[in-house]
Amino acid sequence: MTKEYSASDIQVLKGLDAVRRRPGMYIGSTGSRGLHHMLWEIVDNAIDEAANGFGDKVSVTIHKDESVTVEDNGRGIPVGLHPEMKVSGVEVVFTQLHAGGKFDNANYEYSGGLHGVGASVVNALSSWMIVDVFTGGKQYTQEFHSYKDSKGHIQSGRPKGPLTEVGPAHKRGTVVTYMPDKRVFETLSLSFDKVSKRLRELAFLTKTVKISLTDERVREDGKYKSAQYNFQGGIVDFVKFLNKEKTPIHETPILIEGKKDGVEISVAIQFNDSYTEGVFSFVNNIPTPEGGTHETGFKSALTKVMNDMARSAGLIKDKGLNFSGEDYREGLCAVISLKMKNVQFEGQTKTKLGNTEARTAVEAVVSEQLAMVLADLNNAKLAADLLEKAHKAARVREAARKAKNLERQKNKLEGAPLVGKLSSCTGKEPKENELFLVEGDSAGGSAKQGRDRRFQAILPLRGKPLNVEKKRIDQVMSNEEFRSIITALGAGFDSAYDESALKYDKVIILSDADQDGAHIRAILLTFFFRYYREMLTNGHVYIGQPPLYKVYKNSENIYCYTEDEMKEAAEKLGKGYKIQRYKGLGEMNPEQLWETTMRPESRALLQVTIEDAAEAETMVSILMGDNAESRKEYIANNVNFNESSSEADMEVMIVERA
Repeated sequence: MTKEYSASDIQVLKGLDAVRRRPGMYIGSTGSRGLHHMLWEIVDNAIDEAANGFGDKVSVTIHKDESVTVEDNGRGIPVGLHPEMKVSGVEVVFTQLHAGGKFDNANYEYSGGLHGVGASVVNALSSWMIVDVFTGGKQYTQEFHSYKDSKGHIQSGRPKGPLTEVGPAHKRGTVVTYMPDKRVFETLSLSFDKVSKRLRELAFLTKTVKISLTDERVREDGKYKSAQYNFQGGIVDFVKFLNKEKTPIHETPILIEGKKDGVEISVAIQFNDSYTEGVFSFVNNIPTPEGGTHETGFKSALTKVMNDMARSAGLIKDKGLNFSGEDYREGLCAVISLKMKNVQFEGQTKTKLGNTEARTAVEAVVSEQLAMVLADLNNAKLAADLLEKAHKAARVREAARKAKNLERQKNKLEGAPLVGKLSSCTGKEPKENELFLVEGDSAGGSAKQGRDRRFQAILPLRGKPLNVEKKRIDQVMSNEEFRSIITALGAGFDSAYDESALKYDKVIILSDADQDGAHIRAILLTFFFRYYREMLTNGHVYIGQPPLYKVYKNSENIYCYTEDEMKEAAEKLGKGYKIQRYKGLGEMNPEQLWETTMRPESRALLQVTIEDAAEAETMVSILMGDNAESRKEYIANNVNFNESSSEADMEVMIVERA
């Protein structure tokens, strides 16, 4: 019998209840990523005070019980009664969605928190929160909590009482302490490294602020683990930091600053001797890893200025070799930081800038100032070095283009080089199809036999591919293994990548759980990071997780992916159990590989995404670059060889279970 649908069936979620019902809409996920996003919301509010000139200190403390305190020395949240709500400004900010002081520009000229949902969302998803405000020579406090009512419904972020005056105070600012609710989150444990890296980034972008982090969960040399950041050089120091594992062509970065049409623009540029480019952009301190109009304006300005120089030097003629924007950006490291009003981000994740005025403003300011810098006689050598580097890049690009055209003429069917190598699937719908990049012929054979050929394709890789971090694009394209991957994907390569032509929704790296397998994973992730960045940002790349052990007794088999799972399985089966340690994928028969690693209902995949492009750039350079000492130091400090985990292979990627 069909239930009648009437107006009484429509639920109206009041106050913050909607946040708890659908937390992913507000913070992305209820996993580690969402937990950290909670902290970013509160930290952004504190940084906004400093960025607008009202404070210069922000501190973050992670307590032993996993609660967190964020303190700033800004003006303090208003404590007076709101004229409409008839409660304090503090209560309005922490209990009302879309309530805040950032919707016009009277209180904040520029701000990272634009939608007025940050503070209230954190309150809604916390089991308790305490807010202390220091303003006008007095301290005020208010407590909030989330609890089950008599009907068993959770009431989210309700005030325990009104804002109360505590007494006199000799400082100013806001202190927010909150406990993420274990009824919402899969984990309550913040990563010190992840928090530290984000705070360091904010310190680069806001050079007036001193940021400190204290972790009371860990003691080192009798003190709590901590970090402090303050960079007087701002984004100039940021670029130097990003380039520290490379060899700069010029020691002092180029700094461009200006304001046009209400947009404040800061750009720091430093070229290095690598073959890759890195452009990292921020708007009101918010990372924009997918770029947008500001990056388009910057690249257009750089190309225009360099083309004018090349013409003056006689390198560009009516006939003959011409330069492209890519040629000029080879070896480029740049940080773009904008401060602007009425920001329009494309998508809920705030990862791409859409304001058309940003392109015009950036292009105008960069064109004018960069032309002046490179025309200065004191920078004549730098200008000549950049043109020489671009000239070499153009020759390599032209050679690669000709080689690619020749290859296509030899093989009119683009799939021809893969005959006998790629085992394609029969499904014609790309959004349902998966491509497994499998280490070795033996494992490839098992994967081919064990797969579901309706939607799973297999591409075995023979040996280790090139480390693309150390090679030019023509060398990458001539590598047989990478050519096979490029052809199998069917979506072009590098700047010619076309997402709509991608033949597979999931590309899954499947390698052994040993050092060689880890190295292959790192090489392939570096390849995707450098030449298929959009595939990573759109969540198409995954890491397959084969089991490390099979614990069995009689006819019962338990596959285990960690040491802890193995111990639990042994305890469950009791006396007489046996353990098989898988040293490689080839040791599993097709049925085992299907059941443990390829079957969608039972496998464990890790989705590879980029949460912090600047941090990813640094880690790729350390782990895959030429500086052996930096690599040894990083591995000694960060990799636990007692654990087998794909997450340890390349920390540059933020990996979450799919």
